[in-house]
Amino acid sequence: MSLIINADWERPQDILSTFSSADILGKSSDRVVFNIGGNKYRMTCTYYFGQKNVHLYINWLGTHAGYDKICAESQQFKINKY
Repeated sequence: MSLIINADWERPQDILSTFSSADILGKSSDRVVFNIGGNKYRMTCTYYFGQKNVHLYINWLGTHAGYDKICAESQQFKINKY
C-alpha cells in the first residue's frame, strides 16, 4: 500500500516504473492490469490523474484463466465486476 501512497506518478507509464509486472491496456481505456501472486491472479484498474493525486479504481479481480476468458471476449477494456 505504501508504494501507491508514496507514488509520484504523472503519466500512465510511471505506474510501470513502480509495478514492473503491470501492463497498460490499449484502446484509450485508461486501464492497467496488475499481475498478482506470481501471475496466478490479475486485477484491472481504471486510473485517473488528478491535479495532485492519482486514483486507481478496481474494475475486475480474478484468476489468470478468468482474465484470459474476458480477454477472449474483449471485456478487459470495459468490464466492471468488482
